[in-house]
Amino acid sequence: MFEAAELGQTLSPQRYEAGLAKLRSRLLAAHLALRSRKFPVIIIVSGADGAGKGELVHRLNEWLDPRGVETHAFWEQSDEERERPPNWRFWRAMPGRGRIGIFFGSWYTAPIIRRVFGEIRDGEFDGALHRITVFEQMLADDGAVILKFWLHLSRKEQKKRLKKLEAAGRLGPDDWKHFKRYEKFTRISEHALRHTDTDAAPWKVIEAADRRYREFTAGTLLLNAIEQRLKAVAAKAVAAKPPVAKAAAAPAKVAPRQRRAGSSILAHVNLKQRLTDAEYAKKLEAAQSKLSKLAWVAREKQVSMVMVFEGWDAAGKGSAIRRVTQAMDPRLYRVVGIAAPTDEERAQHYLWRFWRHLPRAGLTTIFDRSWYGRVLVERVEGFAPEADWQRAYHEINDFEEQLGAHGIVINKFWVHISEDEQLRRFKERQGVAYKQYKITEEDWRNRAKWRPYQAAVDDLVARCSTDVAPWTLVAGNDKKFARVQIVETVVKRLEAAL
Repeated sequence: MFEAAELGQTLSPQRYEAGLAKLRSRLLAAHLALRSRKFPVIIIVSGADGAGKGELVHRLNEWLDPRGVETHAFWEQSDEERERPPNWRFWRAMPGRGRIGIFFGSWYTAPIIRRVFGEIRDGEFDGALHRITVFEQMLADDGAVILKFWLHLSRKEQKKRLKKLEAAGRLGPDDWKHFKRYEKFTRISEHALRHTDTDAAPWKVIEAADRRYREFTAGTLLLNAIEQRLKAVAAKAVAAKPPVAKAAAAPAKVAPRQRRAGSSILAHVNLKQRLTDAEYAKKLEAAQSKLSKLAWVAREKQVSMVMVFEGWDAAGKGSAIRRVTQAMDPRLYRVVGIAAPTDEERAQHYLWRFWRHLPRAGLTTIFDRSWYGRVLVERVEGFAPEADWQRAYHEINDFEEQLGAHGIVINKFWVHISEDEQLRRFKERQGVAYKQYKITEEDWRNRAKWRPYQAAVDDLVARCSTDVAPWTLVAGNDKKFARVQIVETVVKRLEAAL
């Protein structure tokens, strides 16, 4: 693969200057056009030490509109980054739609270096490459244009470049150490590129010995990628317009697939379970006491926890969350209420805002509503195309597997109540002044779609209840029983993890 990048390709100063003005003009125009489009551009700059990666990053920033480009250099992990799953640092840096993100170093760096120095074996390395491929495919499915530049140098040329950098005082601390393993770096890097070179995220190997050649080649590849996507988006918009002469009929809405009421997963939740006041007080106090102690043990042992609360309107999610947090020191948890996405959040992949809130080691994040909105509200209300929410089941499972692999304890609760109980609670809220704020027209509108929502819940439980992140279906008709069930479940899973 790298042999093609050792042909001695160069670009004379005359040819470089002759083509540069046109390239920069077109590139800037494409970048300005990108700002009004709903897709981001992700550029990964990787390759051999001394190959001019930093120089290329500087040049791209010079050629692009600085107001629409973000550059992130990934090197050593901070304590904050080490306390979260590896991809957390990259999700935080993702460019929004209409913007360009340049990554100097990326999700490839650590796996390659660790494999070269024998910290991981082939099987673990290939597993990491597979996860990278899945990650990039997810970004591409969401519309991202991904460009991966690998700047290559022959051994002779790299040695020459490192000596020059050393003389100028610009040599990196690990450059000579890596050079001593040139053959191994080359072999392992080539393996990584072959296994992650996909239609969604292709590698572009650039011969890097000549500065002008590598810069002009990278700029041209970037220009072509943006222009091609802009043309594709424009063509899709034209094709989507109905004929002017004849009004297009509104497409028939296809209702989501629904199970018969008796076959629903939720129908098997025993809603008749009750606790007396005495039983409730005794059980809740015991469970909260255990959770209080376990939360501090988790802090000491650096075990994080994530809780997800979903359920019907008026099911009692808020009061259940309060019973959990009452048992924990406020310094150990954070509650994140999820509402409709902001403009900033809509400009990103839907999982972006949840990655940002992942807890540090030993702490807990409680999500009141969560990433399951993609396969609940967005599915039922038609906010997401079917292809998007169908794909989301796999994306969510992958996300939760990454959390579990990092040692995060995951609790997911669906608080279930009957239709009759929901109606009773709605009417109660309307009749009590201090509860009226809890009931809105949207609640009544959602209630009218009980069957489509029930089908969506059945699907998410069936498809997203895994060993690492199982769903707990909470019997919520009796709030006392539901609260105890939730706190006891958290205790059980945290005890097992510790």
